[in-house]
Amino acid sequence: MLPQGFPERMLHLLGEAEFAEFLASYERPRSAGLRLNPRKPLPDGASLPFCEAQVPWEPNGYYVCEGSRPGLHPWHDAGAYYLQEPSAMAPARLLDAQPGERVLDLCAAPGGKTTQLAAAMQGRGLLVCNEIHPRRAQVLASNIERLGIPNALVLSEHPAKLAQRFPGYFDRILVDAPCSGEGMFRKEEAAVTDWSEATVAMCAARQQEILASAAEMLAPGGRLVYSTCTFSPEENEGVISAFLHAHPAFSVEPVEAPWFSPARPDWIDDPAPGLEHAFRLWPHCLRGEGHFAVLRSHADGAWQDVPTERPAQLPAAAADFLRSCTQPMPDGVPVCFGSVCYLAPAETPALSGLRVLRAGLELGELRRDRFSPAHALALWLHAYPQTADFPAGGPEIAAYLRGETLHGTQRGWTLLAAGGLSLGWVRGADGILKNQYPKGLRRLR
Repeated sequence: MLPQGFPERMLHLLGEAEFAEFLASYERPRSAGLRLNPRKPLPDGASLPFCEAQVPWEPNGYYVCEGSRPGLHPWHDAGAYYLQEPSAMAPARLLDAQPGERVLDLCAAPGGKTTQLAAAMQGRGLLVCNEIHPRRAQVLASNIERLGIPNALVLSEHPAKLAQRFPGYFDRILVDAPCSGEGMFRKEEAAVTDWSEATVAMCAARQQEILASAAEMLAPGGRLVYSTCTFSPEENEGVISAFLHAHPAFSVEPVEAPWFSPARPDWIDDPAPGLEHAFRLWPHCLRGEGHFAVLRSHADGAWQDVPTERPAQLPAAAADFLRSCTQPMPDGVPVCFGSVCYLAPAETPALSGLRVLRAGLELGELRRDRFSPAHALALWLHAYPQTADFPAGGPEIAAYLRGETLHGTQRGWTLLAAGGLSLGWVRGADGILKNQYPKGLRRLR
């Protein structure tokens, strides 16, 4: 199960007694979890049958019962929760993003930590989530849409380019760095087959480059969290120590967290002062797969601003449709990409020259002077004047997720809900509700 050379490496690091505990953790069932989405709370009195105890370091996080499949429940499609490994919930929580701030998730796919940051920001402020790999960026954009997040920009750029564009701009930055994935061995077979000492060294070098770009983008007094899902000292204590030596304005902030274990400065040469305040999440010390995280603050420099995006004129058909929504739209500026309209966060920076996958809340598309509301708008809405609400576990919702036509008396655009949670659009005519659920999301059975 473990790659060749890895056990010997960990034995050398941990010593015989702790290594035995570490190895025994691989014999226990894998810890799975989910995080509730505060934007789409469950209906009064409702609960999720597959949730166990709460994750200690995340109030919205819960351990999932072994053998359960929460991804098949319609409320997952509705964005009521995000499936996330419990240890992975720690870094975004420690970043402590606040409503109204400028926040950057620099290596954001698939979106677990991004959506956690969005929950903390409560729909206010600017959340920029970036993923350099286009396919992974598409997955990130899909999860932003599913959880109904209105204030996120999804970009696909190299960190160095963003550093040139946004110097000293962000209040908080999360760097969940690409790593050798030693904490993912039980979850992903590719993490096992791809691991090697050379991979560890390559990742450490890349992490240093990403951190240097992140440092340039942090505003004075801002907070930066660096995390990995690996155990390698080269990628954890080694990366942080080298960074601190090169960036003396940064320091490690101590964290009072009884669930976490201190970092191991003695595992590297020339450790930077304060490195012992970083911490690790070990699979043999808690219910999780393993993480490394550290907080740093930046106390000098000049706060920078950048030009903002100029508002576009919404087509009349789009404006008319939005007026029909009884739920007020979030604060923002209209932005159009061709025939597709978005409501971008109020202080969205100028987007020209950036690879933008999602510019805030997608409103819909103008087709031959007719406005078709976006699936993202349906997932953001809590209510709509015309709504067809079916039981979450009923045959109608199962049929809808398969892309089938339903029956109903509503006419025109109608919000379809599953047990009180918005799920998508239908169009009603002559007793038929025509299915508007995106084809790429439909279930085969």
